[in-house]
Amino acid sequence: MKLSTVLPYGDDPIRNADAVIELEKAGLDAVWAAEAYSFDAVSLLGYLAARTERMEIGAAILPIYSRTPTLTAMTAAGLDALSGGRFNLGLGASGPQVIEGFHGVPYDKPVARTREIIEICRRTWRRERVTNEGLYPIPLPEGQGTGLGKPLKIINYPKRADIPIWVAALGEKNLEMTAELAQGWLPHVVLPEKIREVFGASLDAGLAKRDPELGPLQITGGGICAIEEEMFEPARQAARGLYALYIGGMGARGRNFYNTAFQRQGYEAEAKLVQDLYLDGRKEEAMAALPDDFIEKVTLIGPEGHVRERIAALRESGITYLHVNPMSPNTPALFSKLKEWMS
Repeated sequence: MKLSTVLPYGDDPIRNADAVIELEKAGLDAVWAAEAYSFDAVSLLGYLAARTERMEIGAAILPIYSRTPTLTAMTAAGLDALSGGRFNLGLGASGPQVIEGFHGVPYDKPVARTREIIEICRRTWRRERVTNEGLYPIPLPEGQGTGLGKPLKIINYPKRADIPIWVAALGEKNLEMTAELAQGWLPHVVLPEKIREVFGASLDAGLAKRDPELGPLQITGGGICAIEEEMFEPARQAARGLYALYIGGMGARGRNFYNTAFQRQGYEAEAKLVQDLYLDGRKEEAMAALPDDFIEKVTLIGPEGHVRERIAALRESGITYLHVNPMSPNTPALFSKLKEWMS
């Protein structure tokens, strides 16, 4: 099991990145940069590539709709070269509110698009002349464009032809495709005790078609982490704020994938209540409506014995990257402790 964290959002990206860089010395194995409607992830990852030596850097995620497939492949190859082969390409569909509301791009066929993007990326990294039929016709067929396009291959020699691809999947078909084609799965709002019950069928269906050369499917899991008593309640409140936002506000009624995942894990009535409260502007009530046992199971908040038990539960469920959002007056010491408890 590896230890990972996410680069915080914020208006001072250098300060945030430098704080994470210090954690490499404390044993951090991987850092991920998100890209919603914030600073782009690629710029931040380039900075991290130059400032770190050992730990993996990853995009979690680059939305599939905001770049062409070949630009995604070029970007991944560039970041992998800058980092000396330490880059993980995280892909995800995001959601209609961001894709259509911020990027102005129709949100459609996320699973089929992700599959084609994965295939195009790997052809690019193998330095094949890129051609594709389907949702991303490359080159443009006769009758579209100028007719002057021709198949090309990337000029540079990528550091790796098998840059790890991770997918943020929650839907059944998307998760099946992830287990079949990707090196890693980036879940969200997942209880380790429920992974087999809720997601097992999709995982098994995808793994049955998986190329053995991809190796075992890697999975992230964890949550907000606090081990000092004075941080327990602030950390729980932070977790409530985070999950109320995603379950309640990251999508419209009937089109919120995080809410659906919450329902599937045994909280159907609570999911509806949290969403109704949040969309009605009653955010504090939405936070309070999240069940205590849910917050306990999706976080690492408590004394050593409790946190060790949660790490063991995550490992038992198949989690290979312990992913934590730290809340501590001494974050390097927290990460050192976690590395010790993981061993």
